[in-house]
Amino acid sequence: AHPERQAASAQQYAAAHLAWWRAAVPGRHRRRAGEHPGSTAMGWLIDSHWQLTHFRACRLSAMNDALETAGPGTIVARGLALTYRDGTEAVRSVDLDVPQGGIFGFLGPNGAGKSTTVRMLATLLRPTAGSAWVNGIDVATNPTGVRQTIGVALQEAGLNGMSTGFELLEMHARLQGIRRGKAATRANELLEIVGLQDARDRRALRYSGGMKRRLDLAIALVHKPSILFLDEPTTGLDPASRFVIWDQVRKLRAEQGTTVFLTTQYLDEADQLADTVAIIKDGRIALQGTPDELKLHVATDSVHITIDPATCAAPEDQATRLAELPDVDHAEYVADRNELLVRTADGEALIATLLHHIDATVLRVSITAPTLDDVFLAVTEDAK
Repeated sequence: AHPERQAASAQQYAAAHLAWWRAAVPGRHRRRAGEHPGSTAMGWLIDSHWQLTHFRACRLSAMNDALETAGPGTIVARGLALTYRDGTEAVRSVDLDVPQGGIFGFLGPNGAGKSTTVRMLATLLRPTAGSAWVNGIDVATNPTGVRQTIGVALQEAGLNGMSTGFELLEMHARLQGIRRGKAATRANELLEIVGLQDARDRRALRYSGGMKRRLDLAIALVHKPSILFLDEPTTGLDPASRFVIWDQVRKLRAEQGTTVFLTTQYLDEADQLADTVAIIKDGRIALQGTPDELKLHVATDSVHITIDPATCAAPEDQATRLAELPDVDHAEYVADRNELLVRTADGEALIATLLHHIDATVLRVSITAPTLDDVFLAVTEDAK
């Protein structure tokens, strides 16, 4: 049925039930002058019934709005939460909208709820509240359907070190129902995609950390999923290996239209890859938007002024004087770089004023715009 009609039907249902209660107990729902509608037992029962039914109608309308955006290649969550038996709230009322073919960056400090959220969306944990649809499929009512359409690469790659890369991929292809001949072909295709063809017949225990993560990524792609969950895929890797993973993620989106849900602790990784970024803190979404939109949250430039310490007897006093200027948000002296660091809304407009008030030889001046690191620190500090 159409969402608006469903919501209207629910509201009509609420009104009809209220009318039935009043008709069933004539006179009892009436109150004395000045008495609150819910001050009688029957009045309280009627009001409670009305509020509950109205709440259900509103929830139905919100759920229908979410379902309108849920579809192939998308991830949608409304009020997603998980509370453990001891009362610990790991994730609290998370709302997400990831479009088809998008790369979604999910950031947060350790213990913020990143991995728990991924495990709920990947049907490895059952939510205790809220709803989520992956590929348009409800994760609670049809987890098997969700698993058939997604690929998951978690933080720890569970690889049998005694098998070769080819053998592991062929085995996973067979487990996905692919016949032997086609399974071997698919294994070779994936080894080529992740750049491990030369290590095809090498046992996995002899793979480097970066090679293991690439093999784990290949395993997640065996059945050609439309959505890929990557949980901190480059943690512990050297820069070269990280760049290889980044290139593979970009190719997946560009060549196959794969939707990627990426959790990471590396802010530059999210800045490089993600179309949309969400920062989670204490189980709640603290901020969400494009990387550029998030950077506007920290509306300050950083002006770096390197001075000659031999020409300045008290550089800390210089910083104090700059901090008192109009439009300066913060100023400090960074001793190990012989640098006066000034934060301001518009660095270019303030440079001349800053230089005028510095009583030292200036060696170099540079301005840096806000980064996701600045946003992350600002958001997590605000949430403390």
